[in-house]
Amino acid sequence: MQLMKRQPVVHLQNVESVADSIMHLPTIWIGIALACFFTMKTDAETPKTVTVRLLASDGSPTEPTAQAKIVKSDQDWQEQLGQEAYIVARGKGTEHPFCGAFFDHKKTGHYFCTCCALPLFVSDAKFDSGTGWPSFFKSFAPENVVVSRDASHGMVREEILCARCDAHLGHVFNDGPPPTGLRYCVNSVSLRFVEKKP
Repeated sequence: MQLMKRQPVVHLQNVESVADSIMHLPTIWIGIALACFFTMKTDAETPKTVTVRLLASDGSPTEPTAQAKIVKSDQDWQEQLGQEAYIVARGKGTEHPFCGAFFDHKKTGHYFCTCCALPLFVSDAKFDSGTGWPSFFKSFAPENVVVSRDASHGMVREEILCARCDAHLGHVFNDGPPPTGLRYCVNSVSLRFVEKKP
């Protein structure tokens, strides 16, 4: 299964660097240059569009659809999520094993992003990995889960994030069961579950 890779982020120069480079220009050109800089910065910070799949009425993924990237301030996320979910989903934390709400969860339904409600996983792909965290051998749709290199804590892993809001979900490993051979190891607090109606 092909995993989606996060595109590298290009950082703009800060205001001081731009100002230093144009300080010897005529005043009118300084004003124009600074105006262009702030316009570029605003454009870069404007939420971009991502392509994801939503949940159809029959429980299957829809055709790919363009959705606005969800961006909020830290304060807004804290107010929405509460402390534990904020630390994990926005701060890239990890909950303790064998204590999350979904590590031994066996109901039928869909698991959504706790931050933006994008469908991420389905109960049919859930399995007992023995790790103490909810584990899935595939995502709801490849477009919905982004994979990014994580070199924290002295090791290299593949971090998984929500494609629409960049919520930290957990990590994916290549020791899962067939047919994918993948193990999406996910924090329970990064998920919301909706049970399938009879």
